[in-house]
Amino acid sequence: MGLESDNQGMAFAATSNPPANIAEFVSKITQVSKFRSIGVFHSTSENVDHGHVYPMISGNNARLPDEQSDEDALFCAKKVSPKHAELQKIGNLCAPVELLQLFDTLLALKIAYVKLQEAHVPYDPEKVRVADEEVMFQLDTLGKIKKAYKEKQLKEVNAFSAGSTLFLAEVKVKEQQLEKLKSQAKNKSKKVANLRKKLQELETKNQKLSEEIEERERERFAGLNHYSLESVVRAVGKAIHDFAKPLIALMKHSEWDLDQAAYAIQSSVVYAKRSHKKYAFEAYITRRMFHGFLQQPCFLGNIMKLDDPIVALIEDPQSSFAKFCRAKYMLVVHPRMEESFFGNLDHRNFVANGIHPYTLFYRAFVRMARCVWYLQALIGYIEPEAEMFGVKQGTEFLDGYMEVVDELKEYKTMDNDHQRYKVEFLVMPGFMVRGSLIRSQVYVSKGEFSNGRR
Repeated sequence: MGLESDNQGMAFAATSNPPANIAEFVSKITQVSKFRSIGVFHSTSENVDHGHVYPMISGNNARLPDEQSDEDALFCAKKVSPKHAELQKIGNLCAPVELLQLFDTLLALKIAYVKLQEAHVPYDPEKVRVADEEVMFQLDTLGKIKKAYKEKQLKEVNAFSAGSTLFLAEVKVKEQQLEKLKSQAKNKSKKVANLRKKLQELETKNQKLSEEIEERERERFAGLNHYSLESVVRAVGKAIHDFAKPLIALMKHSEWDLDQAAYAIQSSVVYAKRSHKKYAFEAYITRRMFHGFLQQPCFLGNIMKLDDPIVALIEDPQSSFAKFCRAKYMLVVHPRMEESFFGNLDHRNFVANGIHPYTLFYRAFVRMARCVWYLQALIGYIEPEAEMFGVKQGTEFLDGYMEVVDELKEYKTMDNDHQRYKVEFLVMPGFMVRGSLIRSQVYVSKGEFSNGRR
């Protein structure tokens, strides 16, 4: 390098400062890190003017590297570490590796600058050139660190922007789906409103139809005479008699004591024949079936025309007839009785849950229940209302209000018309309709009356 270039280098080193932004950046980082200046002179000349040439390392606190104490090292550590942590906590300006590179470059820049000053006193062109190159190299390194940090920030911003764009796109899709669901819900609400309106119209029509059907049923039975109702009552008695047969057969098969069972139903009865105890079971069924007898009109339909009425229960398990069968089965067939017959309570559980089993036993019960239900509905249409009456045990048999069961009519005890008989129990109740009388069926004997007379 020539003298002119050396003079230019000296002028640059003595008068020029780093670019404003770099110098400001270095100054700020230096203030944060709180580094103390370190001397680099291993052998200083006595001619060096410390007060004028090297003001940055002059003063009472200036020491050479080998003179730095442990206290100074601890001071530097205390000054650097908290600020380092504060930088990471507050701004997270750069990654730990980049921060270390920045501090190393700043330290190297300070050392290179000190060497540049040292090369001027005494002036050594070669040392000036080398120190100048070192200073420029470190400044260039700082520029690269700054550039890398900006590029990193730009990537993070772009990544965040891309994530935000994706999130906004997803939000937009969700909003579109929400609007679509709102539109569908609005349409569904309109459909529900229309269906409710149609349902109300159908209920109104059904109510009118029910009233018309009830009126037609009333007109149909308006001309019902004494003999028609009596035939229905006889049919009910026969249906109860027919259901009592399989019931007694199952009791025999299950090894029930029929004598004791008949006595539990009706005690202190004098039977003309042992086989007549079957009437006690018929009386038991009658009491249960006519318990809570309601004279309530209802739609009869074609139930009486069906060969097997259980079909009507399967088609409409919630009809009035189905509810009647469910309630009466629970009364007539005791749980212990059913369990002794079948070894379980399946029939009872099915019926209780609105399911009507298609078994022989239950079908026989339904056929009998149909007749009782039909009689109950039929009497409900009669105006004025019919009255049902019974007879207490021990009362005297009166032919005008009572009749004996069929087998007693054929038995010789009824041959003498002048004989007085006592009612043992009621087998079938009687009815009074429009001044006419349908006699009750009773089982009688020659025992003492309830008043003690014979």
